[in-house]
Amino acid sequence: MTAPAETDDIASPQRKDAERRALGVACGAHALHDGYTDLVYVMLPIWQGEFGLGFAALGLMKTVFSGTLAGFQIPAGLLAERFGATAVLAFGTALAGLGYIFAGFSSGVSTLVAALFIGGLGASTQHPLASSLIAHAFAGARSLKALGTYNFAGDIGKMTLPATASLLFIVLPWRQALMVLGSLGAVAALAIIVAMPRFGAQEAAAPRKNENVGRQHAAVRTYGFPLLLSVGVIDSATRMAFLTFLPFVLSAKGASLQTIGLALTLVFAGGAAGKLVCAFIGARIGTVATVWLTETVTALGIVALLPLPLELALVVLPVVGIALNGTSSVLYGSVPDLVEPARRQRAFSVFYTGTIGAGAISPALYGLLGDAVGVTTALIVVAAVVLVTLPITLVLRPALAPSMP
Repeated sequence: MTAPAETDDIASPQRKDAERRALGVACGAHALHDGYTDLVYVMLPIWQGEFGLGFAALGLMKTVFSGTLAGFQIPAGLLAERFGATAVLAFGTALAGLGYIFAGFSSGVSTLVAALFIGGLGASTQHPLASSLIAHAFAGARSLKALGTYNFAGDIGKMTLPATASLLFIVLPWRQALMVLGSLGAVAALAIIVAMPRFGAQEAAAPRKNENVGRQHAAVRTYGFPLLLSVGVIDSATRMAFLTFLPFVLSAKGASLQTIGLALTLVFAGGAAGKLVCAFIGARIGTVATVWLTETVTALGIVALLPLPLELALVVLPVVGIALNGTSSVLYGSVPDLVEPARRQRAFSVFYTGTIGAGAISPALYGLLGDAVGVTTALIVVAAVVLVTLPITLVLRPALAPSMP
């Protein structure tokens, strides 16, 4: 049996160049689309002053963009099966940028809502299609590393595009600034068409074989993807619930608003690093072992934060952030191991819809629990629910064995 490292090393220079281009295009698309998604937060105060909106209306602005993004990922995957992932991703990127250009022309709330719907519709193509293109280009542990790098690129976009918008607002009115930022979508769409390599069916990265898993592996694959999705749903729900309760936990410890802002920054910085680091750990020790590591650290970290004084809690938060976000990279990276190549675009669409949807719903559900039993008890429940993922991953072990070194 050929060792994974040896399999990776025999790739031709042409193949490796195609892999690098595929990863570069996908990372660029992820950075731009996630930047567009978080740019809405920067615009909310401006739109409030411009159109006289209340907080409910402002919340609707974000819901329109994010809800459209989440809801149309599965149709995006179906379109890609008909017209090709590269073409649909390029079209969606241009459409996302066009949404912001239209927002710059908006004369009222109704046209602004329409512009955000267009932007969200375009953004719905990115996660499932860019992920499937990477999975098509890379195989085995290298696919996991590539998807982890791609996952990390989204956080770079979340930091850079809103910051770029803030700088543009110094020299341009907000409408013109949005048009400049929206035009990046057209430029990126052209880059996707030109730079994304075309892999023929015979060139698709072949999954690594493991002759020892045999019939057991084939059996688990039939229900492996739903189980992996359930782990992703729990993980995403945990992340959003924790971030919802964290400011209140810190406030009870005497944290000021500035300190709470610093604490969230520490969590987000740790999370960005975790997406990259945990993907490489997963490629080294396997998906199941990595999920056990990250979810156990997440549960212990959440519980440990409750009795710690504020200063020590701030020290622990980056570690919690690494574990909290790091799981997502190994989960996304494991989708190709459980789904045949022809079904990966649809599988990624379903996976991202489920995890993003769970993240959107969980704060409300856990909020009801917090009202009933208090923040401390609710967080203990959150930590306990995280551990439910551990026995699920044990069931998945035979199916994920080929991705382990």
